[in-house]
Amino acid sequence: MTATISLSPTLEAEDPSGRSARSAQAPSSSLRLSLAPNGPAPALLDGAWWPRSRDLEAELPALAAVLDPLWGRITRVTVNPTHWPVVPRKVPVAGHVMHVGWFRAEQDPHELMLLSYGTGRWNLLVIPPETDPASAAWLMAAASDPLGTSTASRLMEEAAARTRVAVSETDRAVEAVWDSEGGRPSPSRDAAAVRKTGSGVL
Repeated sequence: MTATISLSPTLEAEDPSGRSARSAQAPSSSLRLSLAPNGPAPALLDGAWWPRSRDLEAELPALAAVLDPLWGRITRVTVNPTHWPVVPRKVPVAGHVMHVGWFRAEQDPHELMLLSYGTGRWNLLVIPPETDPASAAWLMAAASDPLGTSTASRLMEEAAARTRVAVSETDRAVEAVWDSEGGRPSPSRDAAAVRKTGSGVL
């Protein structure tokens, strides 16, 4: 269900518009990461990252191991501390140290910003570790759309709305099956019971 990045060979993950998104998997870990293909104009998001925990010291090395060869050495990242219980100032990664900063008001709480000295800046949607696989797959594809115009928080809101709709549809389907199997008394039986007992059916 998740989009993965594979340095060799490259796998493709479909985004909502039908285009394919580059995805890769770190050789020694199951890194869950989806990157947008190059588009005609910069997108708001460059992809999505689905970490397995809220521990930056544990999660960032695997991310850097994949992104350093693709984007150049990642020297600094910033987060919004809302969803990160501990924000270390530095994290050792393969061959160098990554500096970590944070912004509360200026940065989207669901976004990770990465900087490569002299190369560029990228923004990734951070999918909460506890997200169900179906929602995570949708978020990865949506954040990897090179023409995407939604912010990280907006995508999280859309995913939550999709989940509510799916749950509602499931509830209606279960209720329909229950009714078809005789789980609810028919109106004619209800009326007969009222005439016989003089009271409603509880």
